[in-house]
Amino acid sequence: MSHSAVHLRILGDVQGVYYRASAAEKARELGLAGWVRNETDGSVELFAEGDPALFDNLIAWCRKGPPAARVSDVKIQDASPQGLKEFEIRH
Repeated sequence: MSHSAVHLRILGDVQGVYYRASAAEKARELGLAGWVRNETDGSVELFAEGDPALFDNLIAWCRKGPPAARVSDVKIQDASPQGLKEFEIRH
């Protein structure tokens, strides 16, 4: 299994709608490691690493988010794995 990483910036109405908790739950369900956090500009930043075959599923979820979210865009960049072992919510 190859090990890769992806860095996402989620834009729209994505703070205060349980986006981080829901994204962390989805990433853990997929078996990905990484983190998610709110940014001061109102976006959400997410870093995930693991099997790259799972990234499309995570990105598709991020484009919708939890029911109360209104996602306008997801910026995607390849990243270098950091050797993380779990997925956490950062503050």
